[in-house]
Amino acid sequence: MKKFLVVVDMQKDFVDGVLGTKEAEAIVPAAAKKIRNFDGDIFVTFDTHSEDYMKTAEGAKLPVPHCIRGTEGWELDEDIKEALNDKEYTAVEKVTFGSVDLPQKIRAAADYEKFSIELIGLCTDICVVSNALVLKANFPEAAVSVDPKCCAGVTPEKHLAALETMRSCQIDIE
Repeated sequence: MKKFLVVVDMQKDFVDGVLGTKEAEAIVPAAAKKIRNFDGDIFVTFDTHSEDYMKTAEGAKLPVPHCIRGTEGWELDEDIKEALNDKEYTAVEKVTFGSVDLPQKIRAAADYEKFSIELIGLCTDICVVSNALVLKANFPEAAVSVDPKCCAGVTPEKHLAALETMRSCQIDIE
């Protein structure tokens, strides 16, 4: 059985940049260790916006420019980047919370074999939950799990609420 790890938006702006939190910073060592020890295919999502972010629907509701392509904040956290140095991975840029391209890329990598998917990253209550639900909807028979020690939400309360939502949708919380 193939194993896939999805590293969601471990970018500087979400760790210690304009939308960073102490909780996000705290999960970096565990996430980096998980990446280094993972034996399987890795997909890394990048929240990706352009200079006109403030004119987008998302920008109207979250008026904080972040993860603008080409900026330092768009780059992966240094420890995550270092953990990925010796790994092959598929980068997946996404313009919104959940990636519509990720299921297609996973389907191609699975090549008709059974597989499991584990997600880690930021933010539990926005992009992690969105991608977990997209993946569970596309692959209802696959084991989809989230490691809560390698995720952080916008707040600790929202992190816990997102984990409970995912449990309700038959996503395993490891």
